[in-house]
Amino acid sequence: MTESTAPVLSDFERAAVKEAAKESRTRAARKKASPEELRAAGEADVRAKIAEMDDEDGPLATALAQLVAENAPHLVPKTYYGMPAWANAAGKVVCFFKPKAKFKVRYATFEFEWPAQLDDGTVWPVSYAVTALTPADLAFLGERIRTAAPAD
Repeated sequence: MTESTAPVLSDFERAAVKEAAKESRTRAARKKASPEELRAAGEADVRAKIAEMDDEDGPLATALAQLVAENAPHLVPKTYYGMPAWANAAGKVVCFFKPKAKFKVRYATFEFEWPAQLDDGTVWPVSYAVTALTPADLAFLGERIRTAAPAD
C-alpha cells in the first residue's frame, strides 16, 4: 500500500474547522447569556462577517440577512463555519449564506439545513445559487424561508 502525501483536509476545509472551533468556544462563553443577549451577539457576529465580504458577496449577504429577519424573525443570527446563518430555538442552523469568495467558486449560495421544514414529496431543493437578487427572487426566497421556519 502506498502512502499518500496529500493533506487530509483542503485549505478551505481547514479554515472552516478553525472557524467552527472558534464558534464553539464563543458559544461556550455565552452559555449564561439571556436570549436577548444571544440575539444581539449573533447579529453583531453576522454583521462582522458580512463586513469582511467583498463587493459581490457583501450586498447579497446583507439583503438575505434582512430577508430572514423579515420572514422569520424568531430565527437567531449566528455564524456557521464562518458564514452568516440563522438558527431555530434549539440552536440548530436552519439556513445560511455561503459566499462565493470563501470557496473560490463562481456563485454564492443560500442553503437550508436539515431542521428546515421544506419537505415536499420525495425530492426538494435545499440550496439556491445566488448571483443577484431581484424583487421576484426576494419574494421567492422569502416564501422558502417562511416555509422552512414557521413561527411556533
